[in-house]
Amino acid sequence: MFANLTNAYCLTAQGAAENFYSVFEAELSDHIPVVQCSIAGTRLVGRVTVGNRNGLLLPNTATDQELQHIRNSLPDQVIVQRIDERLSALGNCIACNDYVALVHPDIDRETEEIIADVLGVETFRQSIANNVLVGSYARFTNQGGIVAPGTTVEDLDELSSLLQVPLVAGTVGIALDRIGPARPDSTLTRASLVRQVNRGSDVVGAGMVANDWSAFCGMDTTSTEMSVIESVFKLRSNTASKIVDDMRASLIDSMM
Repeated sequence: MFANLTNAYCLTAQGAAENFYSVFEAELSDHIPVVQCSIAGTRLVGRVTVGNRNGLLLPNTATDQELQHIRNSLPDQVIVQRIDERLSALGNCIACNDYVALVHPDIDRETEEIIADVLGVETFRQSIANNVLVGSYARFTNQGGIVAPGTTVEDLDELSSLLQVPLVAGTVGIALDRIGPARPDSTLTRASLVRQVNRGSDVVGAGMVANDWSAFCGMDTTSTEMSVIESVFKLRSNTASKIVDDMRASLIDSMM
């Protein structure tokens, strides 16, 4: 809700608790700029902005001062542009990495062209588990991604093929998930304990941010959920399948 993290920069909410900003600053400042800002006077920078290493899109409600502050703070190669779109909560309506963007099915054609041009991505109109707010129900990087529970194996295969990254979908309890390369002939399904973030919240886009080497999630996120996040986004050497196997073994042990 209050942050936007990419491989080139991080935006955090202005006016939030100092320890919120300091966590991002401590982990990221040696690698990318961490910018405190507001959008239209609000702290919901993660829900109203969307970006990647190539660019950043702001809603038309962002003020000139906010736009200029962000432009001055980001690397010169990052294109920052305000966009006149009826669906102004861009972070809710768009999910992207550095190569592909999933967009709300009702987004304007002109907006879709701007997304493709500024962010340098290929765009696809999609819904996730019948939710059109793709930015709220998915979080993916160039390494992997998590989508909302209720996503069918068929939809997961289609999304994984579009994004060309492995995806996981899960719920609070026993779930059916897919972990593996983004190839139709390599589908792998398991019954396993796969949660999302914040103790099972399905709004994964609002509960965490991630780039290719780090991720931040809500305080309610359990250690099991964090293990899945680290694995799916390849934030440590363990493979996703090993993590799921370990969790399944732990689950079986706890039930015996």
